[in-house]
Amino acid sequence: MDQDTDPRQRERYFELLRGLSPAERFRKAADLTQAVRWMAEAGIRQRFPHADETEVRVRLTERIYGRQVALRLFGAHPAIQS
Repeated sequence: MDQDTDPRQRERYFELLRGLSPAERFRKAADLTQAVRWMAEAGIRQRFPHADETEVRVRLTERIYGRQVALRLFGAHPAIQS
């Protein structure tokens, strides 16, 4: 954000964030987190178009939480990187 955003616009953005209540800031953070998760899932679906729902969940879990967590949750699923 620092390199491609006008300093006045950046300051206005932070001013707007400071004006939000803690609950609104939390909701905004949760929404952004969900959006990133959806984009990651879309990337997985694009890269592996024949993946079923379980494979998508396995790959998403590995991407977000790492291989060890994916192995604990799903066992030796073929989608988990070796």
